[in-house]
Amino acid sequence: MADGTATTKLAEIILNRIRTSGDITFASFMESALYEPDLGYYTSAGRKVGAEGDFYTSMNVHSAFGRLIAQEICRFWEQLDSPASFTIAEAGAGGGQLAQDILDAISEDNPRFYNGLTYRLIEKEPSLQQAQAARLSRHADRLAWSSPDELASGTLSFTGCIISNELFDAMPVHIVELTEAGLREVYVSANADGFVERLLPPSTPELEKYLRKYEVRLLPGQRAEINLAASGWIAQAAATLTRGFVLTIDYGFLSGELYTPQRRNGTLLCYYKHSTNENPYQLVGEQDITTHINFSQLIVDGEEAGLKKAWYGEQYRFLLSAGLMEELIRLEAQAKDEQESLKHRLALKKLMLPEGGMGDTFKVLIQSKGVDNPQLLCMRKWGMGL
Repeated sequence: MADGTATTKLAEIILNRIRTSGDITFASFMESALYEPDLGYYTSAGRKVGAEGDFYTSMNVHSAFGRLIAQEICRFWEQLDSPASFTIAEAGAGGGQLAQDILDAISEDNPRFYNGLTYRLIEKEPSLQQAQAARLSRHADRLAWSSPDELASGTLSFTGCIISNELFDAMPVHIVELTEAGLREVYVSANADGFVERLLPPSTPELEKYLRKYEVRLLPGQRAEINLAASGWIAQAAATLTRGFVLTIDYGFLSGELYTPQRRNGTLLCYYKHSTNENPYQLVGEQDITTHINFSQLIVDGEEAGLKKAWYGEQYRFLLSAGLMEELIRLEAQAKDEQESLKHRLALKKLMLPEGGMGDTFKVLIQSKGVDNPQLLCMRKWGMGL
């Protein structure tokens, strides 16, 4: 998995860095490729998401996605005894699309909740704040901003919920491979032509500890991604909440399924203009690099930090239980013609269906803190009340 050509300014910078200072872990390479100031995929200008970007997320498919999340957040508020002050913190808030759909829905459906609400946008790229403020201008009195460093520092503390949509899959990962000599880590080196990979002893004992903790047994020649940053993030989220919920939406599996021998080369994928490839060393800074996440890690480490697993399941189950069919009926009643009605149906179908849709590729995890036996919408049996 290497490419001899350096086709971008960022690729040349990273190559020169390696030639000057030595080989780097794949996690360091991925960190630079995605987050290098002004040049990384997420820190440079340009549309990343939607028809003009490189990939879709559920929130770009239809505003109903955010409206249904808003329904569950209203349930969170009720389960916390409807406090006068409630914070929704969205990590990786991007352009503010999800925030807009959630705030629009709550302001329309639950004014009392909305009036005591703070929506805190947490985003690594500071230049996005202006775009978020413009998009969310009608909700200006409800908005606040924080950097990921503020979340990590422990200075934030609130009752409410922390939500993320495709946050963990964009965190830098270490890549390991089981060899005849034992566990080795993928390092990124440089030769005269460009990037090359080398297998070297692990950079930290945390990698082997991770495999033991989540009972991962690799076969000889099998590669796997390890996201060490996710453990710290979930612990910080737990510390930030006095009482409340953490809602995570992402693509991934529990540990046993994620690290199955059938995934001999891991799950790393790159996205560029709605096409995928497995070569992170091309188009450096111009293509997204992602991996499936280990939900067992979030559940186990969340428990250690004081978060109880309330619910885990496929996105289609979550959306149905949160009221997707009712939302479709509402949209069709408001549609001005059959073409608009069909557009709604096709979009919601994409959110729900497996095999080409997003329904079972994406999972939803809800964790709670300071709430005994929460009764959530996602726990409903379809077609029944709670």
